[in-house]
Amino acid sequence: MTVHVKIFISVILLGVLAIVGWRYAEPKIRDYQQRSTSDAAGSKGRIVVGVDSWVGYFMICSPQLTKRLRAEGYALQCEDDHADTAGRIGKLADGRLDYAVATVDSYLLNGAASAYPATIVAVIDESKGGDAIVARASVVPNLDALKAQAGARIAYTPASPSEHLLKSVGVHFDIPELQKKGGAWRVETDGSSAALDKLLKGEVDVAVLWEPDVSRALASPGIVKLLGTEDTDRLIVDVLLASRRSVQQESAQLSLLLRAYFETLRWYGEHPAELESDVAAYTALPPAQARTVMQGVAWAGLDDNGAQWFGILPSGLPGDEGLLDTINGTLKVLIASGDFPRNPLPDQDPLRLTNRQFVASLYLPQARPELAGKSDTLALEFQPLDDAAWDRLKQVGTLRIEPIGFTRGTASLDEDSRQTLDDIADKLRRYPRYRLLIKGHTGLGGDDAANLQLSKDRAQAAADYLLQNFKMDADRERAVGYGSSQPLPRQAGESDRAYAYRLPRVEFVLLAEPY
Repeated sequence: MTVHVKIFISVILLGVLAIVGWRYAEPKIRDYQQRSTSDAAGSKGRIVVGVDSWVGYFMICSPQLTKRLRAEGYALQCEDDHADTAGRIGKLADGRLDYAVATVDSYLLNGAASAYPATIVAVIDESKGGDAIVARASVVPNLDALKAQAGARIAYTPASPSEHLLKSVGVHFDIPELQKKGGAWRVETDGSSAALDKLLKGEVDVAVLWEPDVSRALASPGIVKLLGTEDTDRLIVDVLLASRRSVQQESAQLSLLLRAYFETLRWYGEHPAELESDVAAYTALPPAQARTVMQGVAWAGLDDNGAQWFGILPSGLPGDEGLLDTINGTLKVLIASGDFPRNPLPDQDPLRLTNRQFVASLYLPQARPELAGKSDTLALEFQPLDDAAWDRLKQVGTLRIEPIGFTRGTASLDEDSRQTLDDIADKLRRYPRYRLLIKGHTGLGGDDAANLQLSKDRAQAAADYLLQNFKMDADRERAVGYGSSQPLPRQAGESDRAYAYRLPRVEFVLLAEPY
């Protein structure tokens, strides 16, 4: 090859490299020119949040938050993945997202595969009526009926709060069918409206819905609500997740995002007309339906986050750590439902999933002392009822319990029974608005009158334990004895000994005001 040829080839290669380099650099140069010669010159970047269309996430995508962040030099972008929570968590893990929203249960489920790549930095909202289980009253009048109606078909949206609500009810109320991974009862649908359609067409007996479909269902004759999240506590909770990288490397940006978010929440609280209008636009619903949807959401402000969810007190003493309580309670449901064989958290420590420092830095300088105390829902007050009023209450369902042990022939609780009652108290915290009927039963042998008194004494012993150890309002509970008059049905192939063991029992039945 001659020198001239080599020079020619070199010139060609340099030309190609120059063209390629220009094509790569030209957009960047143009972008720089546009930024430097416009109002975007002070832009600090873009904040992208992974979301779906749940109305509780409106605040994080609202026009007011967008405006506040723009004034600070950031463009806000909400990336709607149409409820692909697994994909959302995956983007947090591989760095394609710095922030995302999720329910606590969905993060526990989907974050395990990637060793939980984000930390919870704030509670966004809690479902308070936004989700419900409804049914045909003629087939399934209450949750206990699901235990007897093994063939009942239930329409629900998988990988959604609807499924978690079903799991929780299955575990808390001891409904075996709802705890099975398979089963003919499952009718999976693509969203709440599809589940409602199947219920109204008579294709299913029960449906798990969210608003506005809950209200639409209850407007139909013969449809009743078995349980709604307005009667639950810390069951379906939405949180803001920040990637571990953003917490370590973008702490100033994260602090700014949270400050602007809580300011936005306060602003909308002071401007309800703008809230209703913006939510209607966000959900594409008529104003009346948007108002109904909003009623099912309890947004958590800065005070709520500081005092009630993260347990941050000005005194430095631990407060009401509602977020940790939610994580632990949710884990119990997921493990009992077979989603995990054991606690999946690193070192089995829920603190590995939370970071309170950002909320604390905003909350402590303006902390309100009156919000600092613990808010145990077991201590809520109830109006007294006479016998007739108690009899009018509607049965919701019987909580799942293990046998409560007593010293033979007495109403004295043993050590195992105290632990069982502690577990009952934990379940009762999830359903704070219901009253409690405590029913005592004995075996079949012995004197009927003595059995009746013994069963009442045992029911009262359980009631007294809850009163004394958890400060439950005495007007919330009622202890009744039935002696041997309501024996359990005998199971197929059950031995005499096993059957006799199950008969002496104490049942805990949740009751609601009649609709």
